[in-house]
Amino acid sequence: MNDARPDHLTWRHWVVTILVIAALGLIVFRLYNLQVVDHELYLERAIQTRHGDAEVPAPRGVITDATGYPLAASVDTWDVYIDRFLWRDRDQASLAALQLGDFLQLDPNTLMADGTAADIGDILVRRDLSYEEGLALRELELWGVRTLASAVRTYPEGDLARQIVGHVGIDGVGLWGVEADYDHLLRGQPGRFDRELDPLGRPIAFGSNSEDRPIRGGEVQLTIDRFIQAIIERELERALEEFDAPSGSILVMDPRTGAILGMASRPTTDVTADALQNPDLPDLVRNRPMTDLYEPGSVLKTLTTAAAIDMGLVGPDSTYVDEGVVVVGTDPIYNWDFQAYGEVTVRTYLQKSLNTGAVWLAEEVGAEDFYDYLAAFGIGEPTHLGLSGEAEGLIRHPDDADWYPVDLATNSYGQGFAASPLQVLTAVNVFANDGWLMRPYVVSRIVSQDDVRTIEPVSVRQVVSSNTASTMATLMHDVVEGVEWHLGQVDGYSVAGKTGTTIVSIPTGYDFDTTIASFAGFLPYEAPEVSILVKIDTPGGDLNLGGQVAAPVFSRVASAIMEYLRVPPRESLVSNP
Repeated sequence: MNDARPDHLTWRHWVVTILVIAALGLIVFRLYNLQVVDHELYLERAIQTRHGDAEVPAPRGVITDATGYPLAASVDTWDVYIDRFLWRDRDQASLAALQLGDFLQLDPNTLMADGTAADIGDILVRRDLSYEEGLALRELELWGVRTLASAVRTYPEGDLARQIVGHVGIDGVGLWGVEADYDHLLRGQPGRFDRELDPLGRPIAFGSNSEDRPIRGGEVQLTIDRFIQAIIERELERALEEFDAPSGSILVMDPRTGAILGMASRPTTDVTADALQNPDLPDLVRNRPMTDLYEPGSVLKTLTTAAAIDMGLVGPDSTYVDEGVVVVGTDPIYNWDFQAYGEVTVRTYLQKSLNTGAVWLAEEVGAEDFYDYLAAFGIGEPTHLGLSGEAEGLIRHPDDADWYPVDLATNSYGQGFAASPLQVLTAVNVFANDGWLMRPYVVSRIVSQDDVRTIEPVSVRQVVSSNTASTMATLMHDVVEGVEWHLGQVDGYSVAGKTGTTIVSIPTGYDFDTTIASFAGFLPYEAPEVSILVKIDTPGGDLNLGGQVAAPVFSRVASAIMEYLRVPPRESLVSNP
């Protein structure tokens, strides 16, 4: 007999009832959280779902040369897209494909195939359409065709000064040069564009839209003069071909301010899409006058001589007896031509670039003072030019464990240590600037949204007295103008300068068959307008000395710059009326 009562709830009924009540409680609790506790959160999410928030890129700022001419600028363009969802309407899509293909000179069948693929979403069909063409396309109001504002970076002077100016990648970020170092300033501040969307994510034509306009990037003005830059790039390429050299550099400065007027190096590359994929690109675009180190050779004799004169140890007419060789410890040091000249003056030693004379002066100065003077000239330390990648230099000092007395001798004529071309020319400028070392700089003005900053010349320190600087300028003048047929001479102008010929160092010592030919100087000697350093690496053929290779390049560059700057020639060359 069954004793169960049909009107009585069993434990199973109670379990089900409790579960139902708990579920209802959870639902009520969840609804309370959604409707009351998290009301603002979900309201915001609903708004975000209904509104599309797109970033509007800011126009990138301009990079100009010293005259204000743009070397890098951004041009407004359009990117063209097809809305594949709308092109599901095949009749409308077919007509739009015909019109779009005709406008963009593209195959309508390919556009139709791409635009009606199974994938949902926009597809890019043309990037960087010109601004005028984009406006014309928008006026056609083609079904499912969208245009998005964009910009393309242009370089009005092509690859001129590209190692300095740099380049911008497809993502709008600077890759090297000023474009990279000042990217934070040039890129500006992007804006936002808020559009009301339908349930399928498409813009509502007359919906609620808002726009936060982008802020254009700042402007960077360089000290580089594009005409001077064109001169040195042309002459450098000519020199490398003429002397069968693989690389080289030319640097032009205002010796009284430190402003870089031109800075070129080769090899380089044309910046194209393919070139950007070249694994050797970092080597081709590096700015060698500031990144590469070399042994400056006999140009350094000017610094050694200046130290001795500034300490009152010698004068231009002081003499020593040159026997063609001097022995330091057990190491013989010879003149570059292996000749002996007997009793010679300081002036003659510089004119003939005698290694024995430099060793004599360095010993007179002494090791401690010699290296103090090199440091004062800026040798072995970065110049703080303002661009990344600048080399510091390599030099041993007497308190270093691997320094030997012979280092003082070899350093005196520019061997056994390394400096950048920028350091060397900055040091030589001291003799054109009353003994003052100027900090080189390549950016002269920065214009941002709220500020205009002008970079003024910076006097770092007085290295030698004004009298010493004047004496050295005269001696350097005599090096060029006092030697008949010197290839560094410039018709109509007096030049002060010094050649340098360096034997190339290799891991096992020196390769006596290869050289680095250089020349550093300034003109006009009476009132210097520019200083120039020419460096030609490992020239081939029979000519490989600084006076044979670099000096004539200096002459051509200096002559063209004097003509461009309209510096009047010496009165002796001006015909009388």
